[in-house]
Amino acid sequence: MATPPFTAGTLAATLVFWLSIVALAYTFVGYSVLMALLARGRKIIRHSLPEPAPEVCVVLVAHNEESRIVARLTNLLDSTYPLGRLRILLVDDASTDATVARARAFDPARVTILPQSMRAGKAAGLNAALAQETAEIIVLTDARQRFASNAIALLAAHFGDQRIGAVSGSLEIETSISATGTGIDTYWRMEKSLRAAEARFDSCIGCTGAIYAIRRTLFTPIPTDTLLDDVVIPMHIAATGARVIHDSEALAFDPQTLDPTSEQRRKQRTLAGNFQMLVRYPKWLLPWQHRLWWQLLSHKYLRLAAPLFLFPALAANFALVARPFYQATLAVQVLFYTAAVLGFLPGWRRLGVLAWPAGFVFLNAMTLRGFHHYLTRRDGIGWK
Repeated sequence: MATPPFTAGTLAATLVFWLSIVALAYTFVGYSVLMALLARGRKIIRHSLPEPAPEVCVVLVAHNEESRIVARLTNLLDSTYPLGRLRILLVDDASTDATVARARAFDPARVTILPQSMRAGKAAGLNAALAQETAEIIVLTDARQRFASNAIALLAAHFGDQRIGAVSGSLEIETSISATGTGIDTYWRMEKSLRAAEARFDSCIGCTGAIYAIRRTLFTPIPTDTLLDDVVIPMHIAATGARVIHDSEALAFDPQTLDPTSEQRRKQRTLAGNFQMLVRYPKWLLPWQHRLWWQLLSHKYLRLAAPLFLFPALAANFALVARPFYQATLAVQVLFYTAAVLGFLPGWRRLGVLAWPAGFVFLNAMTLRGFHHYLTRRDGIGWK
């Protein structure tokens, strides 16, 4: 059968197809490769802790964490950081269980409790804590994870360089057994590699909320409904001219796997937070307003637009199916999405070959869910 001639509709479909493919390729592969090339040969200089070591305060906002608060505080206090230079400020977000009672069993000189009379969320808790804290370095974390014993020392040592304003640690997550979860595991490893490259080049876009440290004097209070404190706070710090870096050796460990059932709510909230940030801080995309505008656009916001590229790429491919080349590309797309669907099915979840397609589709589906969440759940503490 003869190949049909090009028409205006065919040309339009071709343009849509290739623009979508190029945008997707840059978003998920090209930017990471480019950043790795830009960071090549650059290193993060590791400093030793000075004597005396800078005073560090670990700020932890908790709500109804009676089952794990003792283990978490014990883990933090078991740090190898010099004795007498490390304190913990526990912000109790109006807990109704025994969280505060169990925290009070610790030495009050090392663990201070800041009670909140009404539940207000993490961002409000951080604002309250930083308003009264005097330590030079603030380490921010959550209740679920645990730190390696040297993690705080590794984070704090970087602040010997006055150009450093924030340091992200590395979160290690339990391996999933499902294909979709394995795909998300792979995505997380790629994400950490990208952050490390960005940090070597200049600064990473955001930190890991479970483990990051900031220079207290650079902290800017954030709106109390902020969903992504671990991106918004570092971006404010980078706006001052300070660097935000990533230390892959400063480890935190999370017992929760990245299975879809446990990951869906977290990812939905994270992506809603990205939409919130895009709307709230549009000036960060202006080159003369924020030096990290290109990294922010490439790392965060183009991923939000990915579904807008995926659907047109598939629709345009169907419109071009009369041409042999596009028959092949359509077959590839159909095979990819079929593999993704199989990766969600119970009998197929353990097949590693399905991991990346299933994880990719899951994460893009969560982008749409995150957008819906942003539009419909804009109610402050209700975003918990």
